Amino acid sequence: MLDKPRVIGVIPARYGSMRLPAKPLVKLLDKPLVQWVYERATKASLLNKVIVATDDERIQKVVNEFGGEAVLTSVEIPSGSDRVAIVAAQVEGDIFVNIQGDEPLISPEMIDEAVTVLLNSSDIEVATLAKQIENADDLFDPNVVKVVLDGKLNAIYFSRSTIPFVRDEPDCKNWIKRHKFYKHIGIYVYRRNFLLNYPSLPKSKLEEVEKLEQLRILEAGYKIGVGITNYESIPVDTQADIKKVEKLLRIK
Repeated sequence: MLDKPRVIGVIPARYGSMRLPAKPLVKLLDKPLVQWVYERATKASLLNKVIVATDDERIQKVVNEFGGEAVLTSVEIPSGSDRVAIVAAQVEGDIFVNIQGDEPLISPEMIDEAVTVLLNSSDIEVATLAKQIENADDLFDPNVVKVVLDGKLNAIYFSRSTIPFVRDEPDCKNWIKRHKFYKHIGIYVYRRNFLLNYPSLPKSKLEEVEKLEQLRILEAGYKIGVGITNYESIPVDTQADIKKVEKLLRIK
């Protein structure tokens, strides 16, 4: 019988943020943002370990103080997945999960769902999640990334634009009634060997124009398997987000 894969959750936590400086350390109720994410991630049943990958000693100190594990990485690393790759080169593991560091409401079940996609698919190197869009306004919001899937639930394309285009419906407000649209949930699950090679993949033209790092993977010819989730997660990007998320945290 084969040994179970060792699965490592990694939370990239960058100090600099254009809209919300020192975001990982922003307090939500009684805890810093990074602690909320860490504690939720540790409840995922398929993770063997959770590590924060940061570029700042202040974040590392806070993580250590609440009993978490943090690895210090260069401030020059260009993306979250590149930062996770640095951890994969140092830590023993078969599968690595890039858990967004600004989502304090992330459900542990979402992490398990994403990992399960990779565990059940031997022909893919990367997995992620998507959720059906229920609000028509989200179709036209460039901050809501859309994904189109093939019949095997592999990603065909990700875009900030509305995809697909419903040609025979002139009123775009009715598109959501004519077709199932999916938004991308930004959690990524990688096999270790692929992840170690990820930083050497050439930056793609699609990635550059859409500002979506996952397009580098598709343009390089790799598949991204997608699990459909019913769970929702709200990122913290602005002061207004803090107030909205704190209300929800009080309920949980």
